[in-house]
Amino acid sequence: MNRSFSLRTADFQRVWDDGKSYSHPLVILRARANEIGQCRFGFVAGKKIGKATVRNRAKRLMREAIRPRLPNIAPGWDLILIARSGVGMATFQEVNTAIGILLQRAKLES
Repeated sequence: MNRSFSLRTADFQRVWDDGKSYSHPLVILRARANEIGQCRFGFVAGKKIGKATVRNRAKRLMREAIRPRLPNIAPGWDLILIARSGVGMATFQEVNTAIGILLQRAKLES
């Protein structure tokens, strides 16, 4: 994923504080509209998820689930995807389905 799709620190904090939250047993989505007309993403996997390899795998799974969906996501949103404890043992298909459900629930995917 291109760096232009990454959230900067101040924007990340803004989404964290003011964003609307959508929950699934594997992933939490926080979304907030932005002014630039482009979607930007942040991926979080805290230490509760597991050791570094598990956290990195969780972030890779979430990034890869978002990548093919980029053209279908409504422009002008800042999104944070937060891994929950079950994502470390989940398959890509399960994570992909969870993210699809969250994007549809948030009305961000066409």
